[in-house]
Amino acid sequence: MDHYLPVLLISGLASLGMAFMPAVSKRTGVSYSLIYLVAGVVIYLLLGDWLPSPLPSSNIELTTHLTEIIVIISLMGTGIKIDRRFSFSNWSSPFRLIGIAMLLCIAACVFLGMSMLNLTLPAALLLGAVLVPTDPVLASDVQVGPPNEKYKSETRFALTSEAGLNDGFAFPFTWLAILAATTGLQSASVLDWLSYHLFYKIAAGLLLGWLSGKLTAFLVFNISEKYRLLKPTDGFLAISLMLCTYGLTELLHGYGFIAVFVAALTLRHAEKTHKYHKELHAFTDQIERALLGILLVFFGGTLVSGILSPLTLKMAAFSFGFLILIRPISAYLSLYGTSVHWKERLAISFFGIRGIGSVYYLAFALGHTSFGNEGELWAIVAFTLLLSIIMHGMTANLVMKYLKVQMPKEPVPE
Repeated sequence: MDHYLPVLLISGLASLGMAFMPAVSKRTGVSYSLIYLVAGVVIYLLLGDWLPSPLPSSNIELTTHLTEIIVIISLMGTGIKIDRRFSFSNWSSPFRLIGIAMLLCIAACVFLGMSMLNLTLPAALLLGAVLVPTDPVLASDVQVGPPNEKYKSETRFALTSEAGLNDGFAFPFTWLAILAATTGLQSASVLDWLSYHLFYKIAAGLLLGWLSGKLTAFLVFNISEKYRLLKPTDGFLAISLMLCTYGLTELLHGYGFIAVFVAALTLRHAEKTHKYHKELHAFTDQIERALLGILLVFFGGTLVSGILSPLTLKMAAFSFGFLILIRPISAYLSLYGTSVHWKERLAISFFGIRGIGSVYYLAFALGHTSFGNEGELWAIVAFTLLLSIIMHGMTANLVMKYLKVQMPKEPVPE
């Protein structure tokens, strides 16, 4: 049966519904990601015979590229809406979450993956690399708002900037897992990983992202302003910048995720108070939400199409443990000794939302080599995402409202 027209219809309805979801979520207190997940389950239960298989293993290349596009669009939007200027003191919270919490989470996943789940070292390492990135796509309920807000929320800033950074900084560990599965962790392969996948590709992503952001800022705020070449409503520049930056960086073997986030952040702070930033953010946000709605429907479909079939009690326990113990404890410890209020430290630690980035990393790795545990890995990641959407989707609005009342308002640091 031709699935094209039913998919087109569902995609259109999912995109249409996203126009109303912010208002619905605000009134109900339930994240729209949870609403779309349930919609996907219902649609595939009723109309599964008329729809294509939503399982990522059925089309690994399509899964990889679709999730890749959504993540880089989200990273662009994330960078544009961060008001806080970059400095090591201003950004101490996300740096601690990346440099300490992320590594602790990977180590815990490797240990439990091998000892509890009987995974091989490459598979356990891949599981850690896949699960550590917090998601810039599904975490919109706990992120900062549009550009040029007057007051800061340390919780929202930490979670937003962490999501922007770790989607790129987790990539070296995905490559380490691929190397472990193909050549083994021999001294030569480890040295190659350190020099190329860790140092060069990160440095290339940072440099090319900064240069791209600077060049775009010059074109927008100098050349275009002088000669009036750009309309204030030309928000599609954000997507153009994203695609150019990502494509160029990947061609030069850098990490495109890092480059896109850095480019957006650099552009954002070139003319910090310029009204054009709101146009860029609004356009990016609309595209992101439309694509996210479609993907969430199909993710709901995977839940009733067998992706959880290999799941065991130990795997389920691991997923619970990761969300309620490993991530919270690692993140809380990483923020210990900072000036962040303990209530905000708890919120930051708990809301390590898993999402589309995890699907991308797993699809990317499995597209490069076999790990021998593909079904189990998909089941664990899908169940972890399901738990995260439910747990965080039901609590995010309530906790953010509580913190807004409890925490004193402070201006955004310059």
